[in-house]
Amino acid sequence: MTQDIHSANASDGVDWSQYAYCQYVTTPKYLCNSLMIFEALDRVGARAAKVMMYPESWITTDNNQTAQLIRKARDQYGVQLSPVHVQHLSGDETWADSFTKLLAFNQTQYKRVLSLDSDATVLKSMDELFLLPSAPVAMPRAYWLENTLSSQIVLIEPSEFEFKRIQDAFAQRGLDDFDMEIVNKLYGNDSIVLPHRKYDLVTGEFRSGDHARYLGSKEEVWDPRKVIDEAKFVHFSDWPMPKPWLPHTNETERELQPKCEETGKGEDCRARDIWLHLYADFVERRKVCDS
Repeated sequence: MTQDIHSANASDGVDWSQYAYCQYVTTPKYLCNSLMIFEALDRVGARAAKVMMYPESWITTDNNQTAQLIRKARDQYGVQLSPVHVQHLSGDETWADSFTKLLAFNQTQYKRVLSLDSDATVLKSMDELFLLPSAPVAMPRAYWLENTLSSQIVLIEPSEFEFKRIQDAFAQRGLDDFDMEIVNKLYGNDSIVLPHRKYDLVTGEFRSGDHARYLGSKEEVWDPRKVIDEAKFVHFSDWPMPKPWLPHTNETERELQPKCEETGKGEDCRARDIWLHLYADFVERRKVCDS
């Protein structure tokens, strides 16, 4: 399938304005993360459009930091701004986050949108995904779980019909049903399955002692350099290591960083070095929100 994807991606005549990378923001603390995603997409040469869904209550004409960052996304990275009504429910703000994320199903001005979580790093363009065969949803497997698809990256064909299904499912959700549970209940049996090895690598994999689930076999030898070189989207999921924008001590980082492995040729510290670079690079690129 990979060869077909790349052949389609190289073809002429694609109207990239019909496709969009989609970010959702519900709180100012995650706005910088979204701006970083858009900066990375711009830097790696992604050709599809970019759209940000944010609360309609935010006034972009003010001169506060939130308004400045939204305008920067629009003016510097060509982001289409999409103010949306956020459903605030009592209790955990995760409810609002989950519902706002699922509003991507209502972005019907686009033929397809690629919804990306913002606690992540984009390493390469993923334009080829927009040219996959038609299906309401495409997701990678949450390879660290059993029989579950990951909603950290979701390719969506927006439509009134599918959005109505989403609204109904959200209205009837269980107490512990968030966006991942909802999309799995609706599409778990008929989604296109994206390769997680390119599109949903989690940082915790570099700290793992068993890579069989990620590699898809017990025979393949774990090669951290090969893994990061083929990855296009890396998600920061590394408990108990805090997310990279949250404070932590150097001691915590040293304690949790991947261990070097003893080999016949000496120590192999590639997993540690890659892991440390991912975190340091995120912190460095966060400066885009200061300028």
